[in-house]
Amino acid sequence: MKILIFATQKDSGIVAATYEVIEAAKSLGGDICTAVLAENAEPLAAELASRGGGKVLAVSNPALKYFNDEIYTRVMMELISRYSPDLVLGPATFYGKALFGRLAGLGSEALVSDVTGMTLDGDRVVVTRPSYGGSVIEQIVEDGGKPFFVTVRPKIFPESKDGAGEVVTETVDASCFKSGAKVIEVKVESAGSQNLAEADVIVSAGRGIKGPENAGLVKELADSLGAAFGASRAVVDAGWLSYSQQVGQTGKTVNPKLYIAVGISGAIQHLVGMQTSKTIVAINRDKDAPIFNIANYGIIGDLFEVVPPLTRKFKEELQ
Repeated sequence: MKILIFATQKDSGIVAATYEVIEAAKSLGGDICTAVLAENAEPLAAELASRGGGKVLAVSNPALKYFNDEIYTRVMMELISRYSPDLVLGPATFYGKALFGRLAGLGSEALVSDVTGMTLDGDRVVVTRPSYGGSVIEQIVEDGGKPFFVTVRPKIFPESKDGAGEVVTETVDASCFKSGAKVIEVKVESAGSQNLAEADVIVSAGRGIKGPENAGLVKELADSLGAAFGASRAVVDAGWLSYSQQVGQTGKTVNPKLYIAVGISGAIQHLVGMQTSKTIVAINRDKDAPIFNIANYGIIGDLFEVVPPLTRKFKEELQ
């Protein structure tokens, strides 16, 4: 099997989710190629080669400094045509999903997004993904069309740490870099000390904080753990915190090692976005709150009495 991986970059570095995709590809075996598109792709390609990226295809051009759907799609289509992969993988991030939707559409091929598991059934790929808001786990079998496009949910697979590889400098037709749109600048909204989608630890605030003036209480708890700071939809809709911090079906789907829900009752749209977290801790004064049905640990109590001593304890232990 020939596998081509799209490496996502951010702030001139490869995002962790790319190395998770490489590890997922390793579990299938076969020949792995990784494509990295950047203004100067060579340093990134060298890092990918040393961490299991196999044959790393480096495409450099000033037009690749920022993600542009049109340009990135043309470059990737040329590489796909050149290498004829059976499977094309990428992280299910904002850019990954945008790119793969275009790639599959242009090639009239199958696409499965947000995959949480992959195996082989003979020479066919079988992928697992949540469906219907996470209430159903479905298995989808490759239909034989080539290539098969798949995006992998972050924080499911461990990162690939090592592996021998080589860097191949690739050139594509100059027409690939033409676009009717030009990205001049990229501005990123911060959701706390870390990006929610990439964070290993997340602390989220719910309606139980009662008002925006109390958001700092939960933010301080997040900071004491070096965690990302999230929020429920109710908090965002009320204007207490920004949309970039929303976790849930209409916000961000997260999968951290630890998720602490503070004053969140557990509406289904919120649970869908975080219920796959490895460990869930809920703090709520309502013992019948739905959040306790999925929590590994629950603290029944007033968050204004529970959170401050927790924050002090974490600061003492982690200093």
